[in-house]
Amino acid sequence: MSTYEHTAHAAVPSPVNGRSGTSYDAIVVGGGHNGLTNAAYLAKAGLSVLVLEQRHLVGGAAITEELKPGYWFTTFSYALSLLRPEIIHELNLVEHGFMPLMMPGDFHPTGDGDYLLFGDDHEQNLQEIRRHSKHDADAYNRYSYDLDRVIQTVRPLFDNPPPDIFGTDPEDQADVAWMLKQLGNADRKTLHDTVRMLTGSAADLLDDYFEHDAIKGYLASSSIIGTQIGPMSGGSGLVLLFHKMGEHDGHLGSWAFHKGGNGGFTQVLSRAAQAYGAEIELDAKVASVITRDGRAVGVALADGTELTAPIVVSALDARHTFLDLVDPRELPDDLVDNVKRTRYRGVSSKVNFALDGLPEFPGLPGSSAPFNGFLNIGPTLEYMERAYDAAKYGWYSDRPFIDGAMQSMLDPDMAPPGKHVLSCFVQYSPYDLRKDGKSVDWETEKENFGDKTQAVLEEHFPGFGKLVLQREIVTPADIERVTGLSEGNIFAGEFLAPQMYFFRPSPGWSQYATPIDGYYQCGSGTHPGGCVIGAPGKLASERILRDKARRS
Repeated sequence: MSTYEHTAHAAVPSPVNGRSGTSYDAIVVGGGHNGLTNAAYLAKAGLSVLVLEQRHLVGGAAITEELKPGYWFTTFSYALSLLRPEIIHELNLVEHGFMPLMMPGDFHPTGDGDYLLFGDDHEQNLQEIRRHSKHDADAYNRYSYDLDRVIQTVRPLFDNPPPDIFGTDPEDQADVAWMLKQLGNADRKTLHDTVRMLTGSAADLLDDYFEHDAIKGYLASSSIIGTQIGPMSGGSGLVLLFHKMGEHDGHLGSWAFHKGGNGGFTQVLSRAAQAYGAEIELDAKVASVITRDGRAVGVALADGTELTAPIVVSALDARHTFLDLVDPRELPDDLVDNVKRTRYRGVSSKVNFALDGLPEFPGLPGSSAPFNGFLNIGPTLEYMERAYDAAKYGWYSDRPFIDGAMQSMLDPDMAPPGKHVLSCFVQYSPYDLRKDGKSVDWETEKENFGDKTQAVLEEHFPGFGKLVLQREIVTPADIERVTGLSEGNIFAGEFLAPQMYFFRPSPGWSQYATPIDGYYQCGSGTHPGGCVIGAPGKLASERILRDKARRS
């Protein structure tokens, strides 16, 4: 058995197919990381829980696959940061193999042959910035302090369910008062900075602090991830803030790579859920949620099997949760309208490479330092904004932005000795590909887009192409087809203010329940949102258990 063979097949299927009428306390639809988190919490509370996953492996978009013998790739999602620390402890994930590998740094080519190389030593990072701009080295401390203040202001809102601002009972009013108190605790500058980040552009914010184009480019890279906007667009400040909310071992804003990739992490969740008693059924596609007299009573599988449960939880996005699994006529018109208006617009692709050796950066000959953490190719704000220009009109970037990780540097078991795997997150690549006003099938352009990505890598690492043993291109259309994420949006809905907090997924329905009694939602399309975070699964479990206790 190869090192990571277990990552694709660790879940033990429960033979429910053909056993119509089998009953559970709760059924979770979707075995992604939020569905597994939700199931683990419910099972820990003593409920009999069944997870139904349509694919042959759990993990959703957080999977690891062997695409070339000996070379293991994180096909879609590839890094950890926003995972809530309490989930690790409350579900005893370490006992089940949780092993994050800290990303020790970032490498950012500046486009002129120079670079920025950051590590975990703050003073050394200041020295690196000072190499390019003394002014920006001084400004970096101010920027970091101000950003931390904003994060401390919004983090309580991030880690708790949003209030129902339309609710009229005393509990709803108390929740709104609590939210206002959290914001009111901030000083004037911090509150203003918070509003600017929630509504404004990353470019405007960074211009207040920095003068060097490459430094602003490096810091702005977090402001465009997964969303069809550029760093100069309103809303990019919110995306930047969201990606700075993560932490590992108490280090704010730090990122990690799990042993065995994110597929290794979701297998940890699978083992934890099963240890608490949850059952997991693979190759079990749910066709519909069965309802009776306004409440959920079970699910029907695509093969005709019917399973009963008084609690059904959808870990899918809002489009599937409200428009596919149930009859929209059972739902309020305003909810259906809002779900139909939800913007997905997947714009991110993955291009994964199996490499014969380690590339070389001309400015650091013979050094592996560029590949010890994240590789960030978006030299300046203008570079990223121009990459975005094509997407505005439905086409992919000629010179795309790349966020990469040489995962085999942190985890040598991902590739044979002396070989490597490079996972590249690439933008922009619109789901709805159009040229001259006509739709274009991604299959006809996939290799061309891969060539554009490889050309950018070749530009910064001459000779890169000669090292490529295999290349895998995963477009938004592929992401939708394989994982079910609508339009291939990695966050199950764009990170824009009208689709966040008490508007996610719809005003009045942001607290994980739905209008159908016993039917809940726990996917990334709920608060606080996407990334490998686990919070929607955890917060939804708390709502389910509270409702259950009230009914009892």
